[in-house]
Amino acid sequence: MKVSQEKLIEVVKTGEVVSFPTDTVPALAARPDRAAAIFTLKGRSLKKPLILLGADFADLQSYIQGSATEIVAWRQITEKYWPGALTLILPASSEVPEDMNPRDRSTIGIRVPALRVAREILRQTGPLATTSANRSGESPLETANAIEDVFPQVATLEGNDFPNNVTVGSGLPSTVAKWTGKGWEILRHGSIAIEEK
Repeated sequence: MKVSQEKLIEVVKTGEVVSFPTDTVPALAARPDRAAAIFTLKGRSLKKPLILLGADFADLQSYIQGSATEIVAWRQITEKYWPGALTLILPASSEVPEDMNPRDRSTIGIRVPALRVAREILRQTGPLATTSANRSGESPLETANAIEDVFPQVATLEGNDFPNNVTVGSGLPSTVAKWTGKGWEILRHGSIAIEEK
């Protein structure tokens, strides 16, 4: 069902799954403590963790843990590439709900999207558990109409920020970089290139 931004924020706060565009592909999103609903909806393997999207690094910081030196290194890379299509896999704090990454509680993927409306939503909801809007194993859905066809029960953003049959994001996945303790290991190459160490 298509809803206004205000209604979408209300719905996600109640614990339901919603959908909105990002700078890469549209997201299915839920409160972190309701992440299990996304796995169920998509038919997603529990081996594939969800990503935590936030409006900025400060909103995501309580979900990660590291030494003062590591946090400086992480901040440096976020200042260079965020908002943008770079997902960082970092050591998870105890604030990360188990359902975000059921098979490995030690890490969490975080990102700040470079799309104004996505950050506006995240500023009002707080960080959200997210993944691409599609059934597991299928291609990401790129328009509001396509999402409504496959997930009619999901509140999907409607309006100028997500026109019915218009692709909003790049369609390219984010680059995924995992912190090794000394540098970055690239797990998935996307639209942003960073150095591995």
